[in-house]
Formats: sequence, structure tokens, C-alpha cells
Amino acid sequence: MGARLNSGGSNRGGSYRPMADINVTPFVDIMLVLLVVFMVTAPLLTAGVPIDLPDSNAPAMSDEDNKPLEVSLDKQGNIFVGETEVKEARLVALLGSLTNNDPERRIYIRADQSLDYGQVMKVLGNINGAGFRKVALISNASTKRP
Repeated sequence: MGARLNSGGSNRGGSYRPMADINVTPFVDIMLVLLVVFMVTAPLLTAGVPIDLPDSNAPAMSDEDNKPLEVSLDKQGNIFVGETEVKEARLVALLGSLTNNDPERRIYIRADQSLDYGQVMKVLGNINGAGFRKVALISNASTKRP
């Protein structure tokens, strides 16, 4: 009798060898897709207006309101709602239309630490005078302990 060839399709008396190689191509494809997704979304998670926030020892606020509005003041004193620049005269009207005049809507104020205290208080006073009661100032957490 001649030599018996194992065609791989049937196991009639021949030896069966399990395949020991792992196909990693699908794994690499998924990892590359996830990498691209994270690279695209990471820059979108930060606020669009660059602000140098002051440090504070105040505790973090609870996140009871998941849709706060952000009002930002940059170094030059320009006012932004989200990433849109707004004139001071139109700020209160714009906030009223964005919140449907809901005084319970939370508004965060982010201001550059080099700004004059009076400029920040003027914006805060305008917002508070329009009836919004949940207004908070945003700062960086201080790394120094008292």
C-alpha cells in the first residue's frame, strides 16, 4: 500500500492536528477603529473657549442638572455662551430664549483669572437680575491644602 495523504476534509484513520494559530486580524481592525473614534472625539470633550481658570478650595458641585449653560469670559472680556460670542446687551435675552425663561436652569460662569473682578460681577449681576437663581462660578480644583 502506498502512503496515505491527509486531505484535511475527512479524518478516516488519519491524524488530526488542531490549528494552533490565532487569527488576530479582526482584533487589530477593531482596535484601529476604536483608536480613530477616540482620536476624533477627545478634542470635542473640552470647552471651545480657552480660559485660564483660577484655583479654588471649594468642593465640587453635585451634577443634579445634566444640561447647564456655560457663559465664558476670555482675557479680553468677550462674552461667550457655549462657543458663540455674544454682546453684553444681548446676553440676558439670549439666556432667556435658550432656557425658555426657566429660573431653575443652572448657568455656569467661566472667567479668565486675569479679568477685573468688576467685569465678572457685572455679568453675574445681569444674569441674576434677569431671574436666574442657579448661577455658579467655575474654577480649577486647588492642589494646595490649607
